[in-house]
Amino acid sequence: MDKQEQATHKKQNRTVKTAVTLIVMVIILIFAGIVGVSLGPISIPFKETILIFLHKLHVINYDGFTEQQWVVITEVRLPRVIVASLVGAALAVAGVSMQGLFRNPLVEPGYIGVSSGAALGAVCSIFFGWSAMSSWFLPISAFLGALFATSVILLIWKATRQQSIAVLLLLGIGINSFFSAVMNVMVATSKNEQELRSIVYWLQGGLEARTWEHVSIIAVPIIAGSIFLLFFGSKLNMMLLGEDHARTSGINTRLTRNIVLTIAAFITGAAVAVSGVIGFIGLIVPHILRLIIGPDHRLLLPASAFGGAAFLIFADLISRVIIQPITLQVGVVSALIGAPLFIVLILRSYKGASL
Repeated sequence: MDKQEQATHKKQNRTVKTAVTLIVMVIILIFAGIVGVSLGPISIPFKETILIFLHKLHVINYDGFTEQQWVVITEVRLPRVIVASLVGAALAVAGVSMQGLFRNPLVEPGYIGVSSGAALGAVCSIFFGWSAMSSWFLPISAFLGALFATSVILLIWKATRQQSIAVLLLLGIGINSFFSAVMNVMVATSKNEQELRSIVYWLQGGLEARTWEHVSIIAVPIIAGSIFLLFFGSKLNMMLLGEDHARTSGINTRLTRNIVLTIAAFITGAAVAVSGVIGFIGLIVPHILRLIIGPDHRLLLPASAFGGAAFLIFADLISRVIIQPITLQVGVVSALIGAPLFIVLILRSYKGASL
């Protein structure tokens, strides 16, 4: 077999692997969506859920459902599941993009202040009473806070005239600490218990009472931003080999870095704006998938989107059913699942290394 035939065979194998992986991930996501919509305090058979869903999409004409089932599925659980899938996909795609950019599998969007900026914006909205004026004020404030934090860090980083990724991460740690201190001041000076509970509730991350309005807020920015990042798969592969190697391959590393960071912050801000602070998805999902399918970002980016969506749907389902009638915050469940997995992955990565 000559070199051309070997290259053709290798390309065909990669195409088959990509197709099979994405089909499996889509099946997992569809299964997660059906289970997430069906189960809860009021359980609805899977078959009934699928038929109602197809009826809503005007695929079939079906009227064998009750009014309660229709409301529970289409107005309560379906928008919540869609929000969970969009938020999970955004956090996972942002996480894998930054891991490739920084050449570090233990990096996630919160490291450059995106999540803390969004949290500060939301806390300000609650503390100053803006959220009481309109349901749009809290997500808009969170989104603007994320963009503000990212802009401040990138401007300071540029002013230092240092292109070291370590400097950027240190700036992220600093801004996270500062924003946390400001939020602690607001928590300590809350005017009433309801305001305090609202702040703490949001900081823990949750998807309660999410509606089609929330879907409309985040659908376009998250889907568009995630698709845009898919086109950087090859460049992120080159960046993994080092910036010098990427430059010699004709990649504008500074432009690539700025664009990826901006889009990652954009979709993270949109996600956090409606879900609150949810950790570990941007760390765990890409890390697990990288062990399974390899480090090629052309496949890892879309796989992480589907994987992150399915992960958060299952985490939200667990938060609703594990200790009924009490509903846990999905951010708490994500941490309970993600933290042990994260520790296991670290131990696996460094197994055999001397202490």
